[in-house]
Amino acid sequence: MFFPEPVLHRKEVKDVPFLVLLLLLAGAIILQTTVLDYVDVLGIKPDLIMLIVVLNGFLLGTREGAFLGYAAGILEDLFAGGFIGLNALSKMAAGYLAGMAGLRLFRENTLVATGVVFLSTFAGNSVYYILLNMVGIKVPPFYAFFRVIIPVAVYTSLLTPLFFRRIFRFVQLRDRDI
Repeated sequence: MFFPEPVLHRKEVKDVPFLVLLLLLAGAIILQTTVLDYVDVLGIKPDLIMLIVVLNGFLLGTREGAFLGYAAGILEDLFAGGFIGLNALSKMAAGYLAGMAGLRLFRENTLVATGVVFLSTFAGNSVYYILLNMVGIKVPPFYAFFRVIIPVAVYTSLLTPLFFRRIFRFVQLRDRDI
């Protein structure tokens, strides 16, 4: 008996190979801990790992965004030390939120992607701040939001046009039926 394909609201995209994502994350972690120390502005540097997680979620969906966010966060926690799981949960939330936005917004527009990166980075860093308070590390809210969360979200979102087109083209090329 023939069953018709379910109607989807957005075109299915093939998964990006895990090895490619792993290499991309490794490169981002290396850049994050070395080169980006020299391009900080007033002590703030962009979060490349968050940028990769958010763009992955935005283009590929909630499941992929949350998974990569969790995996990238665990890797970042292991390299940085401290509380294991805080980055994992915050980046997972940001990746999931970006995936939800990707289901509802025009994914091909760089300006839309920049806005999604800003909002998802803001939300992910806010989750991180809440988790810090839950484990007993008290940071004044004014300092956290106006000296860390908002500036990091702005700086990270300003890098979106540099990366979005390349990642979007890569996803499109993988999706083409040859």
